[in-house]
Amino acid sequence: MRVKVLSRNPDHYVRETKLDLQRVPRNYDPALHPFEVPREYTRALNATKLERVFAKPFLSSLDGHRDGVNCMAKHPKSLSTVLSGACDGEVKIWNLTTRQCVRTIQAHEGFVRGMCARFCGTSFFTVGDDKTVKQWKMESPEYGEEEEPIHTILGKTVYTGIDHHWKEAVFATCGHQVDIWDEQRTSPMCSLTWGFDSISSVKFNPIETYLLGSCASDRNIVLYDMRKSTPLKKVILNMRTNTLCWNPMEAFVFTAANEDYNLYTFDMRFLESPMMVHMDHVSAVLDVDYSPTGKEFVSASFDKSIRIFPVDKGHSREVYHTKRMQHVITVKWTSDNRYILCGSDEMNIRLWKANASEKLGVLAPREKAAVNYNQKLKEKFQYHPKIRRIAQHRHLPKSIFCQIKEQRIMREARRRKELNRRKHSKPGSVPFVSERKKHIVAVVK
Repeated sequence: MRVKVLSRNPDHYVRETKLDLQRVPRNYDPALHPFEVPREYTRALNATKLERVFAKPFLSSLDGHRDGVNCMAKHPKSLSTVLSGACDGEVKIWNLTTRQCVRTIQAHEGFVRGMCARFCGTSFFTVGDDKTVKQWKMESPEYGEEEEPIHTILGKTVYTGIDHHWKEAVFATCGHQVDIWDEQRTSPMCSLTWGFDSISSVKFNPIETYLLGSCASDRNIVLYDMRKSTPLKKVILNMRTNTLCWNPMEAFVFTAANEDYNLYTFDMRFLESPMMVHMDHVSAVLDVDYSPTGKEFVSASFDKSIRIFPVDKGHSREVYHTKRMQHVITVKWTSDNRYILCGSDEMNIRLWKANASEKLGVLAPREKAAVNYNQKLKEKFQYHPKIRRIAQHRHLPKSIFCQIKEQRIMREARRRKELNRRKHSKPGSVPFVSERKKHIVAVVK
């Protein structure tokens, strides 16, 4: 005779101490959970609402500059160190852990136009309106030692930007032309030019380190190869590009910040049309910087706000602003992918969270599990109308809100006009032009 009995191991459900959590046996058979989807929907809705409740991205303001912050640079080896240059020629080095200025240098007469750190982190370079390129030690001078640059190069024209090679003792400056310099020499190794206008920004590619990109005020984005000492190709847009930034994970991809309120993500192999047009700003975009993962980038605009865009989306996932923040001139995404720094006209550097509702500090294992579970729920139900509306809602300043409305009306009017022209013209005489190709004038090779 066979008798069935229940057999339970006490280790599976008895607590070892009274502080332990009760272990609950769970059967995952879907037949036993008929209301699982409605319950998960409610949880996803609550998680989305709580995310908006706890979205407090602003952390602190680093004040100390006596003029507008014009440029910033990250330390390649230290997460807590950031450098900033102002319109009065002053350079400050900040410690983000203590949120204090650790060193101040009167580097130039007039604006500090650009700055970059050496790839090893031992020194940094600045260029200014006084036609000089200066190299400074990253460490503070010893007691009794003068605060003086290691090297000073006096140029013939004003330099408007600078960037350092990611692996070699080489840096590039831009102004009237793009100059490639060796650190040991006082004259450029080679000068690259294509056209006759001033160049506002130059950037080395972080992966294919011999590639450079530059933006000129004659609406060009020009790509150079350092090995050939010649320009590769250029794309001409409808309006001027202020700066560009290379994707740190995809060698051929870069994003350009344009005067026409948009950002354009290009693949340098196919410049005929951008991969994506990012539209949300209501004024000229002045700076852009990629996250270290290469999946998102942050943009700074003249409309007194910064926005975070996913690389593959046309609209921003986040917009940050404060009442006191004026035109944002420069922006940087920290190397640990958690914070964003922006420098603006009213002399402040602001520190923001990259993920607005992220909890700072050490998380308990159960907190981590809850965060991951809520994230998966939000992804599962992200297209439900109610959840989508709550997740996408952002409070905007009245000026930006009104300008967005105005631009929507203008865009709709242009679309309607084109539709009417096509309707009353000979078939095929008014071609369809995609949004991506509208802004490209020509590609020159």
